[in-house]
Amino acid sequence: MATITFQGKPINTCGDLPTIGSQAPDFKLTNRKMQDVGLTNFAGKRKLLNIVPSLDTPTCATSTRKFNEKAAHLHNTEVLVISADLPFAQVRFCEIEGIKHVGALSTFRSSFAQDYGVELLDSILAGLTARAVLVLDETDTVIHAELVAEIADEPDYAAALAALSKA
Repeated sequence: MATITFQGKPINTCGDLPTIGSQAPDFKLTNRKMQDVGLTNFAGKRKLLNIVPSLDTPTCATSTRKFNEKAAHLHNTEVLVISADLPFAQVRFCEIEGIKHVGALSTFRSSFAQDYGVELLDSILAGLTARAVLVLDETDTVIHAELVAEIADEPDYAAALAALSKA
């Protein structure tokens, strides 16, 4: 279990993020076509997982826009934003915001939040995910992991992108 804050007040996650050097757990998330996808759908590519509570919040929207901007220049890399939003809402957000280089995946019928240790256990956000960024290499080994300490803060974009450039 990890403790982060929401507006300065402590909240707990259900576990811990996968650690650097570990194999990322496979997942089942839902894409814009209501199809279940997992790590095998992105086999042989590097993956940046931008895990957010909901695209309907300012910080989540900002991080998705920023990673979308940076993703246009990344070779052999899938950038994925993962949230509890329904795929319909994710599609609408991406269309309105012009998000073309980030794939949106939903946790709505998945154990992803528990498997990755990011499910929030308390506060008004209970059941959503903490804000986190994971970078996986082509073999799904974790090469960067950040659990953002204050859920209202943006992740460290430079550190995630630097991990990709080293991979």
